[in-house]
Amino acid sequence: MSSIPHLKNAIVGLAQPARFLELSERLLPALAALTAFCFAIGLYLSFSSDVDYQQGVTVRIMYVHVPAAWMAMLCYTTMTANAIGSLVWRHPLADVAARVAAPLGAAFTFVSLVTGAIWGKPMWGTWWVWDARLTSMFVLFIMYLGILAIYRAIDDPARAARVTAVLIVVGFVNIPIIKFSVDWWNTLHQPASVLRLGGPALDVEFLRPLLVMGVAFSALFATLYVASIRNEIWRRKLITHDRLAAKAAAHRET
Repeated sequence: MSSIPHLKNAIVGLAQPARFLELSERLLPALAALTAFCFAIGLYLSFSSDVDYQQGVTVRIMYVHVPAAWMAMLCYTTMTANAIGSLVWRHPLADVAARVAAPLGAAFTFVSLVTGAIWGKPMWGTWWVWDARLTSMFVLFIMYLGILAIYRAIDDPARAARVTAVLIVVGFVNIPIIKFSVDWWNTLHQPASVLRLGGPALDVEFLRPLLVMGVAFSALFATLYVASIRNEIWRRKLITHDRLAAKAAAHRET
């Protein structure tokens, strides 16, 4: 029990912008190296693995499509956790962390939708169908774009943070819909084959590169996420500096 206060103090310390900038500066090179290493191994395994007897070489689209879909949902889950932190504790770094995750989530969702369409054409005979999984992923993409639009539309940063935090928390209901849509409704999309009760249904020949690419995409998200938080902190520092300088200049003129 004595370790709990130390853990709490460590988390609070990390949440301080200055402390985060210091730690992230040392962490980013390691994250970038891990990302490059995992992608090198993952791509090698993806292109050297056997082709599926039904899908042929198109099965390799899975190694990009599935991790991108995982990251799309992880980004929104991360945004929701930070939005709750922003609403409950009003910590400015929580708003920063939620804001920078939105464009990353939109990018991963876009990649997932595009690769899914490319994969669906030879498998289903069509680029798109309005089934539950595809529609809920498209809704997620629209939600990301809407959150980004609201951030740009509201000039007051504090008000924008409150409005978007509420919308993010409410919109989280779409994440379990995406996850369980193939179980709740009759869809063209195949059911879960990795994260499922009873263990993965994929053959190890396909599971191995998929998991490595999943780690690579996770490392990529972590790298971009930490770098984006750093950039947003510095951007806000510069805005604050410019405002203070403008006020000081106006005060001297008067």
